[in-house]
Amino acid sequence: MNREALRQQRLVAALWRDDALPEGGLRLPARATAAQALAAYRGNAGATAERALGAAFPTVAALVGHEPFAALARHFWHLHPPQRGDLGEWGDELPGFIARNGQLADVPYLPDCAALDWAVHRAARAADPPPAAPASPVNLLHALAHDDPDHLRLPLAAGATLVSSEHPIATLWLAHDGRLPFDTARAALQAHQAELAFVWRDAQYRVHVQALADADAAFMAALLRPLVLSAALDEAGPGFAFDRWLARALGAQWLGDLHTPPPQR
Repeated sequence: MNREALRQQRLVAALWRDDALPEGGLRLPARATAAQALAAYRGNAGATAERALGAAFPTVAALVGHEPFAALARHFWHLHPPQRGDLGEWGDELPGFIARNGQLADVPYLPDCAALDWAVHRAARAADPPPAAPASPVNLLHALAHDDPDHLRLPLAAGATLVSSEHPIATLWLAHDGRLPFDTARAALQAHQAELAFVWRDAQYRVHVQALADADAAFMAALLRPLVLSAALDEAGPGFAFDRWLARALGAQWLGDLHTPPPQR
């Protein structure tokens, strides 16, 4: 390890301990002591943690409140520091971290809200799929009419994922995003309403969240695996209405690009 890399490693370690830095561990500004410089570094790191997590977990930040969330972010950084230079990739361990935090046990829906926030964050950053036949109504209906359902796949939109919870996480997210009144979220919490949230990004790069009925969720989970259409329909069961699902999928831009792989021999 070269000298600069070693200096940086010792600095990162010292940011979260009370140990004194070895000589040469910090590049000191003029007239600053090592203790003063270390305190400044720690303050900057804590502020960075708060900003990065606040951007990725806005629902959690709103539910917890500003000062508790700031403390949570700094503690999380201390125990799970970023492993990459891109802080947008940091935060996937926060839902589990919250679930293990006894001080947050009185907010039982918070870990699942964090999981949904992270799914939304990942959807916003998801790579575009490779170009294929666009999932326009004409192309899709042609494929459904002419392609073998044992070989046809219906990929969902970029960033599509499902987050299951015993709590109304989709309703909470929509309320904090300004898309539903808070009274609706309060009523859902009081009713102990379980929800399976579907997250996707449309062609205009807008990320959406929607609670799904059980049959729709089973079908879309099958598409995400990804199963061919015939197998996905079997997974959805007899209560699933494909025609109604298709109308909603086209209107909400749930579908991505079409891929019709050749039959397997």
